[in-house]
Amino acid sequence: MTPLRQRMLDELQRRNYSPSTIRSYLGAVQQFAEHFHCSPEQLGPEHLRRYQVFLLQEKKLEPSTVEIRISALRFLYKRTLRRRDFTYDDLIFPKVPQKLPIVLSQEEVVRLIDAAPNRLYRMILVLLYATGVRRTEAARIKVEDIDSKRKVIHIRQGKGARDRDVPLSPKLLEELRSYWQWKKPRGYLFPSTAGQRGVDQSISDKTIWTACRVAATRAGLTKKIHPHMLRHSFATHLLEAGTDLRTIQLLMGHERLEDTTVYLHLSQRHLHAAINPLEQIALRRGEEDRKR
Repeated sequence: MTPLRQRMLDELQRRNYSPSTIRSYLGAVQQFAEHFHCSPEQLGPEHLRRYQVFLLQEKKLEPSTVEIRISALRFLYKRTLRRRDFTYDDLIFPKVPQKLPIVLSQEEVVRLIDAAPNRLYRMILVLLYATGVRRTEAARIKVEDIDSKRKVIHIRQGKGARDRDVPLSPKLLEELRSYWQWKKPRGYLFPSTAGQRGVDQSISDKTIWTACRVAATRAGLTKKIHPHMLRHSFATHLLEAGTDLRTIQLLMGHERLEDTTVYLHLSQRHLHAAINPLEQIALRRGEEDRKR
């Protein structure tokens, strides 16, 4: 590990950034250095501007992906290196289009879960849909976090370093008990293997992403399935079932209610509840107009 990488790692850990964010930031800085074949310490604002254009115009990356890369470089130059020649105008974020999340229907969720090739992948998919947890949160759940008496699962240090509880429904509890009888995990609910991260560690969040993709392919689903899509589906289906937004906000671990209101645009119940103004006016029939 280079001294600069270690220095940035220390700064990230000192601010208690999550392991996934640390991994993402360090990877982004490494790719920036490899692009110019030199240390970031030797690069300036002009290099950064050229790199951002390269990511957007040549690599055709999504603006949201470029935003993460720029966040990493902003941390490097403003927090780690404290470079005064970099202004925030040099470290601007690209405009990110506001797109609605894609959700699965309940029928598609059933197809996805039933297409899981093994019991581990099935349990991962069931848990994601039944709780709406993020994939990194799912990977870190321990057996002791499952409280069958209170019917909740404790999510430790989720996004923003916040704890929360998510519901443990009877059907989910039944699936978990069947999974435990097969796997008998002791520490993490989804332990890694000796050949990967070690049996005392959890699986990686990449394994959870793979579970979604493999099952989606086997199910013949054309949507680009990823773990967060099950999270969106969880929230949308709750809203359609009559759950209020404040409760969904707590279950999702959203800091702001505004982040939860996006699901109003996805809920079929709410979309069709509004009376269309066209239905309130009288129009001549098309045949009468043609006769005229």
